[in-house]
Amino acid sequence: MCGRFAQITPTGDLIKIFEVTNSLPLQPRFNIAPTEGVAVIRASDHHRQLAILRWGLIPRWANDLSIGYKTFNARSETAHIKPSFKAALKARRCLIPASGFYEWDKIGKFKQPYYISRNDGCPMALAGLWDQWVDRQSGEIIESCTILTTSANRTVGRIHDRMPVILEPNDYGLWLDHKVQRIEEFSDLFSPAADNILSLAPVSTYVNKAGHEGPQCVAPLQSGRTL
Repeated sequence: MCGRFAQITPTGDLIKIFEVTNSLPLQPRFNIAPTEGVAVIRASDHHRQLAILRWGLIPRWANDLSIGYKTFNARSETAHIKPSFKAALKARRCLIPASGFYEWDKIGKFKQPYYISRNDGCPMALAGLWDQWVDRQSGEIIESCTILTTSANRTVGRIHDRMPVILEPNDYGLWLDHKVQRIEEFSDLFSPAADNILSLAPVSTYVNKAGHEGPQCVAPLQSGRTL
């Protein structure tokens, strides 16, 4: 599961790292929650472009927006057979850059939040799906996305049994290629990330409340230790 994450990498760095051909006025976001706008990277012909999509996928056949509250994550093991995700998995895949994501370790009645990020300081590329929905009444067009999840590696597994699918640079081209539609061609990408690329740092419960923003969300607790 991935229910909160951060996008704090400067836009210029995202452009270089992901080789995108456009720019957007992105603001640092330290505590993104479902239904909020997130930066994604999509392929257009032979180019990669940044876009802002609503987090929580709304399939084009949906009657209203409410389904998006339940579809901010998609299990990679079953996305190819789920009505909400199977069409997007074939032809509308995207990368969702994340500086890090949060999970909570339940200790009795207390839940300790952890910020999970790459050891090399680079942003993660989370495997995402997107879709376009049109409001039949107003004609408004809403583009939305979801994050694919997989079983946790040993690092994340200390506190949770699921984690986002994290792609490596050599996999970006395959994942974004809309001509590749057979799941057998890319299902190997759904494996958990290598155990040695991530670290977990306990952070303040300030992050628990959606709407709380700022660097204090990701600041390690002084008395805490990185796992």
